[in-house]
Amino acid sequence: MHIGIDVGGTNTDAVLVRGRTVVAAGKATTTADVTGGIVAAVSGLRHAFEPHEVTAVMIGTTHFVNAVVEGRNLARTAAVRLGLPATTALPPFVDWPEQLRQAIGGHGYLCHGGHEYDGRVISPIKEDELRAVAADLAANDVESVAISSVFSLVSNEFERRAAEILTAEVPGLLVSFSHEIGRLGLLERENATIINAALRVLAGQIADGLADSLKAQGIDAPLYLSQNDGTLMDLDHARRHPVATFASGPTNSMRGGAFLSGTDDCAVIDVGGTTTDIGVLHHGFPREVSSEVLINGVRTNFRMPDVLSAGLGGGSVVRDGEAGPDSVGFRLADEALVFGGGTLTATDVAVAGGLADIGDPSRVRHLDRTFVRDALDRINTRIAERLDRTRTSPEPLPVVLVGGAGFLVQRLDGASKIVRPEHHAFAGAIGAAIAQVGGEVDRVFTMAPGTRDEVLDGARQEAVDRAVAAGARAGSVRIVEVEEIPLAYLPGNASRVRARAVGDLLPGH
Repeated sequence: MHIGIDVGGTNTDAVLVRGRTVVAAGKATTTADVTGGIVAAVSGLRHAFEPHEVTAVMIGTTHFVNAVVEGRNLARTAAVRLGLPATTALPPFVDWPEQLRQAIGGHGYLCHGGHEYDGRVISPIKEDELRAVAADLAANDVESVAISSVFSLVSNEFERRAAEILTAEVPGLLVSFSHEIGRLGLLERENATIINAALRVLAGQIADGLADSLKAQGIDAPLYLSQNDGTLMDLDHARRHPVATFASGPTNSMRGGAFLSGTDDCAVIDVGGTTTDIGVLHHGFPREVSSEVLINGVRTNFRMPDVLSAGLGGGSVVRDGEAGPDSVGFRLADEALVFGGGTLTATDVAVAGGLADIGDPSRVRHLDRTFVRDALDRINTRIAERLDRTRTSPEPLPVVLVGGAGFLVQRLDGASKIVRPEHHAFAGAIGAAIAQVGGEVDRVFTMAPGTRDEVLDGARQEAVDRAVAAGARAGSVRIVEVEEIPLAYLPGNASRVRARAVGDLLPGH
């Protein structure tokens, strides 16, 4: 028996799932401290279970991405790059917005080290150089450091050794490694690692807060956080890798939509209170972004689902017939006309158009019918345009509609069919509850003649081993993706190979 929790901008949803059956569902308004909304949502399920029956709790949260977007609650952070004499042209933080860099202190250091793509050393690390860096970190009260080394995905030896030297000189220093965070591409991997480092202190506080909120309900089951790729990480992993949660909300909704509809290859449209997210699933998992991802103006390259978002949802403010992009968010129950408020929202327009039975319909009877019809048409047109941009072929896609404001969508060009599954308003929480454990390999391999199959098999096995090490039941692990990209600009038949495996959570792990 699992509890899945989805923390959205407007509502916090919780579901109780036994096997593949949704036993109970609860919804509460998201609170400013987030944990209050979680406690309220789980309280709505208490009639359906005894605390000892729950074997795992999975949470998808927006805590961390919101902190970066708003530039708040971030640790004083430094970046240490190992690559001299190379990489001097573009130092750490070179492309960061100044305001965000200032928010975290933004200390950058270039040191000797790094590897070539085939594992050859660029230059040995210099311990005295790193000790001087450590002294400067201490003098500037730096709490967290991001260590990146050239081609650390080929060899992480120098990143590990640098961490040993720095932490010996500065006890208590939090360390984030680029080989654990990002993919190939030094600047983008380094940026992702810096963002992760800036969130480490907050991650510890939030992990403690989430655990305490469940203990207050008498639940002592293991707690997991959802990752961007639809898999799970435990609390200890979340303390070290908070950046891996950034897009877990849309990912959970997409996975939940596939689960509820029984459709593994489809587009999922999640219409919430604040935004509409559209993504495509392949074999039940989100298609991932193949290029860089901008996070508050910073280029990164860690795992992210390919999701198109629009500022359009049930709480969107309607002006001159256009909905959004601003929203009343979690204040919908106070500010919408149908709830006695004074703000015209997309929900009010839907109620006036007969698409939803929410609140007091008499409060929107005065709205002009033509105005209502035009506003709803514009909403559907905007969503259809974004759906069209997610398609990679002219063939119509089946569309699964989820989210509390799914009633806004009535027709979509480019959809072979529209499915509104039962419990669609709780898809995000259900996606969290059914999440699996994953393992991934992404690095450059040198393929000698006749060894390609052997190299690919080795990458697959390594991905499986990583999934098992992360808590997957060995017999349930399967490969869901293998990608091979020949790198013509490197000698020696080099190819970038990415293999991904997922499996069911091992009970009690």
